[in-house]
Amino acid sequence: MIFIPLILAHLLGDFIFQPNSWVADKERKKGESKFLYFHIFIHAALVLVFLWDLQLWWIALIIGVSHYLIDLVKLLYQTPKTKRTWFFVDQLLHLLVIVLLSVFYFPYFRWSDFFNDESLKLLTAVVFLTIPSSILIKTLISIWTPVTVDHSKIQTESLVHAGKYIGILERLLVFVFIIVNHWEGVGFMIAAKSVFRFSDLAEAKQRKLTEYVLIGTLLSFGIAVLVGILVHH
Repeated sequence: MIFIPLILAHLLGDFIFQPNSWVADKERKKGESKFLYFHIFIHAALVLVFLWDLQLWWIALIIGVSHYLIDLVKLLYQTPKTKRTWFFVDQLLHLLVIVLLSVFYFPYFRWSDFFNDESLKLLTAVVFLTIPSSILIKTLISIWTPVTVDHSKIQTESLVHAGKYIGILERLLVFVFIIVNHWEGVGFMIAAKSVFRFSDLAEAKQRKLTEYVLIGTLLSFGIAVLVGILVHH
């Protein structure tokens, strides 16, 4: 089974090992950005590492070439207004390539002495709940951010990137509670988050900001719960 290793390689390559500076350079220089090619090389290398079989070099090649073409089309045609749409189109196309490769090639998974399907499933879930989920949530709620929410109000007296890392930690904790079948821990997390987050917002009397944060919080918990249930069952 190569589906899970390819998904894991994609999550690591597209989100973990791609700094924001690379993304900005690619959006500015398009196909002339050297970081586009660094990004493709990392993807192909990760595929080879997780498949652990040089005879499957052609899979890494297909992933690399398709990823390059998809990313290049996105860079050439996306605009600030369509960036959110192109994010989902881009990810769906990458997923489609992975699914097609998995359907046409279905041998026993390599590297079984080190990773079985269960452990790779857990690792993929954990990776997804970190930066990929943060980017997904940010993209989903971006439709309200520019118009209804003043960023200065969110960032006032707040640590740099604190919200992102708090979200990652809470999703991982919720995931662990579900995996070990301690749902009361999830309830405690929601209650604690509500007390600390919404008491401050209530004092500020900012209804739009409160609704914005509430949507982000519920999405964060919802994603963690859904992933936990899928992995657990």
